[in-house]
Amino acid sequence: MSLRRPTPDEHDPYYGLYIDQAPASNILGSMGTEVERTVALLNDVPEDRTTFRYAPGKWSLREVVGHLIDAEWTFTYRGLCFAREDPTPRPGFDQDQWVRSADAHAVPMADLLASLRAARHASLALFRTFGDAEWARSGLANQVSFTVRCMPYILVGHEIHHRRVISERYLKALAVEPS
Repeated sequence: MSLRRPTPDEHDPYYGLYIDQAPASNILGSMGTEVERTVALLNDVPEDRTTFRYAPGKWSLREVVGHLIDAEWTFTYRGLCFAREDPTPRPGFDQDQWVRSADAHAVPMADLLASLRAARHASLALFRTFGDAEWARSGLANQVSFTVRCMPYILVGHEIHHRRVISERYLKALAVEPS
């Protein structure tokens, strides 16, 4: 199935930042390849460096991966609710509170990366069951209307965004060469 890129009237303008970074075609295929790029990028970071923060108040590498996992589950769940025509508005979430509460430093990076990969493959399994009618449906999240079609684009663009930050701010400071 080929999904077209969502138009600006299908989402909150803020999410255009992520949607625009996602490939325009084969978004479901991109979901699989992008998570593998993220895992490959972080696999070679020594475990003792995964708690590194490039500046005070910034998340560590482990916290960034935990955030990607939280976003994966959140946006996939929203997509499922909207596809099933559940009229219940979905709340927003405080990403900083979620990161503080997750205690990612207690989890080895390899386990976080395995969790990210598993969450992405679960999202893909769900999204591959949707037909045209489901992709076109919409619902409210954080008081804004989104179509289901937005969810994989947001997930991929969000991941690309964070991977760029990881490469530019974390790995350069750690002098780790990406694979």
